[in-house]
Amino acid sequence: MSLKTLPILFLNLGGEMVYILDQRLRAQNVSEEKSNKVLYDILNSMLNTKFMEELFKPQDAYSRKAMRTVFDRVAHTSIMRLNSASMDKLYDLMTMAFKYQITLCKYPFEVLMITLNHLDAIRNFAKGSKETLELVDNVYKLLIENYSNMSFGQLQIMRQTLMLFLQDLNIKVSIFLKEKSQLTNGRFILPCGGQLPWGTDVPGTIRLFNESGEPESTKTFDAKFKYNLANKMGSVELLGDRMTNLGRNMYLSQSVETSIEKVMTKKRPVLTESESLSNPNQLAKEELKLLEYLISGKNKQDQPQFRLNLFETDEDELAAEKEYSKEYHKEILFDATNRKQDSAITQLIDDFSIQSLQSAPKGDDLLELMDSA
Repeated sequence: MSLKTLPILFLNLGGEMVYILDQRLRAQNVSEEKSNKVLYDILNSMLNTKFMEELFKPQDAYSRKAMRTVFDRVAHTSIMRLNSASMDKLYDLMTMAFKYQITLCKYPFEVLMITLNHLDAIRNFAKGSKETLELVDNVYKLLIENYSNMSFGQLQIMRQTLMLFLQDLNIKVSIFLKEKSQLTNGRFILPCGGQLPWGTDVPGTIRLFNESGEPESTKTFDAKFKYNLANKMGSVELLGDRMTNLGRNMYLSQSVETSIEKVMTKKRPVLTESESLSNPNQLAKEELKLLEYLISGKNKQDQPQFRLNLFETDEDELAAEKEYSKEYHKEILFDATNRKQDSAITQLIDDFSIQSLQSAPKGDDLLELMDSA
């Protein structure tokens, strides 16, 4: 497990969220002024300097449930509102798009290139706000400092950690189905051929060496697929050539809606049984974080709000909301009325206080920092 996976996971999922929201805002003819305000508010919250400093500290990646909670909060830092079904759909689209990109990575360094593609696109969205551009520049600096000198082995461990996070997510997305890059069971179809990583040879040659390590003979065979060599390595420079299209906005060149079909299942628990049993204390802590969010969330009643629909019609959204309410959601309940029953929970409740950012102790919680953004 890599302790540097969380920033890469968060920034890539955040980039996909911005792509989807931009597409839906344009599809629903939301005014440019409101659209820009939504995107700027979300980016300012997502890339908040203090939040990024905490995010880039070495730590384990969040669970899928905890990560969804973070993005639920990010999405609602603006005047936009999403109901539960739309938020579910948004998160599913984000995770499946990123899973497709990570699955198609040809070599570990490409994970960083995908992240920089997302950051380049975010920079383009933020070009109308000097404040947001400064936040993007800060994130770029943090990325280069933390990842540009990592070995391929370290990057590969990070990619494996990302794959573990995305494992068993098989949600059908129309844009992938129409491009024939996804099967009807939600699994991706990996292409053969295409561009090879920098520094590799085209498949089709077998070299035989003698005992001294010198080449003795060469054989060739038909690799069946067409390959081409990259003429250079992806650049980590500001707005450099990343040498990959993975991580770019796939909705710009698509006229299809971001519709999504979930794999047939009656029960879709938020937490797996193994997650529930393996780390109960951490799960209880996450419940308290969510409770704090509900109590201390910013009051935006004085701002005009609007609802964004991630579905093609209101009828589809209503049907999805009804289906969402029927689904089984595993919950963890604990009785805090009798504080003598559990000393660990008592200690957590005693420590549970809402403090300002200036008075917060070292090691601020990421969700708390999101409130202060």
